[in-house]
Amino acid sequence: MDERVGGIAPRWRHRAGEFLHAPGWRLRAVLRRGLALVLLVLAGILALTPARPGVDVVVAGRDLPPGSTISAADVVLRSWPADLVPAGVLRATADVDGRVLAGAARAGEPLTDLRLAGPALAAGATGLPDATGVPVRLADPDVAALLGPGSRVDVVTTAADGAEAVLLAADAVVLTVLADDGRGAAGRGRLVLVALPREIATRVAAASLSAQVAVTLR
Repeated sequence: MDERVGGIAPRWRHRAGEFLHAPGWRLRAVLRRGLALVLLVLAGILALTPARPGVDVVVAGRDLPPGSTISAADVVLRSWPADLVPAGVLRATADVDGRVLAGAARAGEPLTDLRLAGPALAAGATGLPDATGVPVRLADPDVAALLGPGSRVDVVTTAADGAEAVLLAADAVVLTVLADDGRGAAGRGRLVLVALPREIATRVAAASLSAQVAVTLR
């Protein structure tokens, strides 16, 4: 074997030994130079990587409780990477002004059509394209504490003679329990928004205007 080739390994071992036994300050200096080089290479890669296009989406400006009515002051517009934008996201603050939030939302969370009470949420909760939400004011306000989005209930009222209960709607889906508006203290109960087929929802809404309405959990 060529002595020049055979001598490479000993020389490298000798240099490695010198490096490992070098004074601490020299070893730290070499490591710092190596780290600086790595960071420089990473910075160059990031600079050459094309930025992903962003789109404006509506996000919660603060933590929002379920059943709350949102105002434009509760949300902000944020630029979001286009390939990460969820389906049905809302794009303008005017789209959420006055809408009811079905479930709690964290600050910075994008708001979609399924986060707000409306036709899309009712259809998604029931699987029925013609479903709609109808507010029902419960005769017993304490029942509202047992309900949450996704709960399934039967909606009942009393007969004209008060002898028995009348089933108004079976297997209704609770969309949200509206935030307490202060009227519950007057004995009127909390409002619960339930999703039903449109023709049944109309009947339930009419009955709730003239009689006390209750729900039973399924």
